Amino acid sequence: MHPARPLRVRHAVMLALLAAAGGPAAAQSEGGLPQVAAAPYTAALADHVAEASHHFGVPEPWIWAVMQVESNGDARAVSSAGAMGLMQIMPGTWATLRGRYRLGTDPFDRRDNILAGTAYLREMHDRFGAPGFLAAYNAGPGRYAEYLSRGRPLPAETRRYLARLAPVVGRSLGRHLATAPLPDRNSWTRAALFPARPDNQRADDGPTDEARHPAQPAPHGNRPSRPRESLFVALSGEPPR
Repeated sequence: MHPARPLRVRHAVMLALLAAAGGPAAAQSEGGLPQVAAAPYTAALADHVAEASHHFGVPEPWIWAVMQVESNGDARAVSSAGAMGLMQIMPGTWATLRGRYRLGTDPFDRRDNILAGTAYLREMHDRFGAPGFLAAYNAGPGRYAEYLSRGRPLPAETRRYLARLAPVVGRSLGRHLATAPLPDRNSWTRAALFPARPDNQRADDGPTDEARHPAQPAPHGNRPSRPRESLFVALSGEPPR
């Protein structure tokens, strides 16, 4: 078999999983993910989600959906594996992301957790494309890479994760994102993204010690800028603010 063929087959399997999940899951979504904007916590978080969407080019409904699946809007949530906050970021991944984007010291800070989680979604898409970025966000890039290279099955939790996100994300993945060109990754290093914080609120990039390893860090001293063009196709039905 041609070396590239298994990767194409596994990519097609991922798309088929999302497409199949989109049917029955969409019927359930009337009381589920698409109505996440009506949840009581969204009013306080809307500005943070809009900011993260603006900087990283990720549609707001996708951020809301990931947040809902990951933490159900609980800013103090901690998983059994130690993932933290609204976007359920692992400690080592948080340490790297907060250093890279000069975030604060509190992983449970709502704004910083949303920014970090959205940045990580963007990094996973830059690395794996669609729909693999969702599996990599949930299972970790190393685990997803094993699925691509060796065919190691994805965890049942990750398969359920993809099925739950399909009503919001899945339909556009196969139609738009799978063939959308990625922007120049070097553009991330050309300008500042966030205002600088005091030195005592910054952290250097540290090693990642758990499943969700971030992509390679930007060169030391540089901060990413918003891409010139959005990575993702804009979706309708953004949550009300």
